[in-house]
Amino acid sequence: MKQPVFFISHGGGPWPWVEAMRVRYRATEAALAGVVSTLPQQPKAIAIVTAHWITATFSMATHARPGMIYDYGGFPEHTYEVQYPAPNSAEVCARLAELASEHGLTLRADPNHGFDHGVFVPLHVMRPQADIPVLSLSIQVNYDYAQHVAYGRMLAALRDEGVLLVCSGLNYHNMRGFGRAESLAPAQAFNAFLNDALTQAAGQARIDALAKWDHHPAARLVHPEEDHLVPLFVAVGAAGDDPGQVLVEEMVMGIPMVSWRFG
Repeated sequence: MKQPVFFISHGGGPWPWVEAMRVRYRATEAALAGVVSTLPQQPKAIAIVTAHWITATFSMATHARPGMIYDYGGFPEHTYEVQYPAPNSAEVCARLAELASEHGLTLRADPNHGFDHGVFVPLHVMRPQADIPVLSLSIQVNYDYAQHVAYGRMLAALRDEGVLLVCSGLNYHNMRGFGRAESLAPAQAFNAFLNDALTQAAGQARIDALAKWDHHPAARLVHPEEDHLVPLFVAVGAAGDDPGQVLVEEMVMGIPMVSWRFG
């Protein structure tokens, strides 16, 4: 009953709670809302790697009841009162500590970190009941490709143990480019590269193809800094030989926003 891996483009700010924003994400909302029903069984936990938690050393949040981190600004007052009261899983935290030791990776326990919007936005849409335990995981500040792939390979073991792995970022993250006509062509070109790398190959061939992401001529137009792409590096490490497919694609502020599923 192996669980799949998802790379979710989580969108802008608290969009599910702002109706004027929410209409832009109709297709993404529908796709995410249907995810749990497509799984082989309800996951015993969700481990989520978030682009909004960047640390010197890979870290996992270990608080039994994580709080909320409203890491956005300029939105309506009610969006700073949103709650996602999912518990953590002490069992999965302990298992991850074991896996890190086995793989020779340092994984720091953080007893204070809460749910940032890279976590609570997609998970609210996927599972509004907040009844599945959630474990947040950081990315490392060096953004090193090989290290994040290795991180994903470590996390892959959880998939066979009933844990759903979600990697939360964005396929396009140039804040100055949204809504500008000249951004569309480079975004489409880079998305075509990503989609070919993710869906036309698997295993090491897919890892090798994505490793060349910053050689693409549009790479730095789409990701001036790659923090929101890094969770995808983790996803391909965790995906192994499982095929990749587009989960959803839609136009948001003149840019194609894409999420992928593996397995």
